[in-house]
Amino acid sequence: MHRSAFGRVSLLLLALVAPAGQADPCDSVFCLDAVVVSVADGDTVTVLDPVRRTQIKVRLTEIDTPERGQPWGSRARQALADKVFRRQVRVASQGEDRYGRTLARLYVGARDINREMVREGHAWVYRRYSSDAWLLEDERAAQEGRRGLWSLPEAGRVPPWEWRRGARVASGTRASAPTVAVGTSVPPTCGTKTYCREMSSCEEARFFLAQCGLTRLDGDGDGVPCERLCGGGR
Repeated sequence: MHRSAFGRVSLLLLALVAPAGQADPCDSVFCLDAVVVSVADGDTVTVLDPVRRTQIKVRLTEIDTPERGQPWGSRARQALADKVFRRQVRVASQGEDRYGRTLARLYVGARDINREMVREGHAWVYRRYSSDAWLLEDERAAQEGRRGLWSLPEAGRVPPWEWRRGARVASGTRASAPTVAVGTSVPPTCGTKTYCREMSSCEEARFFLAQCGLTRLDGDGDGVPCERLCGGGR
């Protein structure tokens, strides 16, 4: 829904349901009170607009949860569903993304659901799109307390933006990869390895850095992955 539509609906609904004396999260953004009718994953829901009787897909902004197929992905989805499914929420919209989804913070009463997902260890702060320093504090506390995904072994804690980048490259590699002759080595595939200790050669490490965007392999940012395998020079 466009901002203007959110604005018109917001004025009507806030006048009817905004609690007296309570600070309103929608003072400076466009808002909609709606009911969550489905939960796609840990950071995407569909809500029903009670006025227009239309469904709106909402992407929780400033956070990123594990994708389907990632460790903790199904648990993050269930955690969000437990909080919002079939409940009335306040959608504090911050616009739309390129897929037409409404970007928003979700509130149940005074509860900030985006923040709860980070605080409980179900989500990373999406640093590329977040300016909320408090979210970073919540993430740090969750990590130190080994809550949620932070209780996983280190190899299982791959940020979803790295996972998606690897999956896209892997998809393109599979589509264009030639048939491998019997007796030859199978080329590496994005998403199958994550850390330097898993690499069998410098060439493999360079593939995962350059083709899969696995920046954690280049800890000092000099463009050389896995220093013990590749040495200090280019």
